[in-house]
Amino acid sequence: MSVAFTREEDLEATAADLPDRPISPHPNLVTPDGLAAIEAALAEARAAYAAAQARGSIEADRTAMARATRDLRYWSARRASAQLVDLPADRRVRFGGSVTIEREDGRTQRWRIVGEDQADPASGSVSHVSPLARALIGKQVGDEALVAGQAVVITAVDD
Repeated sequence: MSVAFTREEDLEATAADLPDRPISPHPNLVTPDGLAAIEAALAEARAAYAAAQARGSIEADRTAMARATRDLRYWSARRASAQLVDLPADRRVRFGGSVTIEREDGRTQRWRIVGEDQADPASGSVSHVSPLARALIGKQVGDEALVAGQAVVITAVDD
């Protein structure tokens, strides 16, 4: 057997072994921005899939086709399970809203509670299933909560 056949088999094995992206068991709650981001990612996945098919020879790049197929399955499932959440008018910490907390050491932090696909803690957004969000949801200004073993006070709740 020549080396060329070995490499082709290795590429096929790599493409075949590409694992699916894990889908969370939690409800797929989304904000309007989160739904738009999922729809944009789904459009990108469809475009990548179409581009992989259009290249003509799928055998030439099985990994790109496998990646495009995997992403298309993931974003299709996330779009199908997305539950757009209407924001209530009350001033409690809730999904889609922002909350400002003050820690015992005087530091203040502001977080927006969003869906799992939209969460980016470095940008100030956390998933509704995160321990931080679960500790704060339902509380209002002046309430205390236990976050990471420390007491925090809610100082602001915004849409």
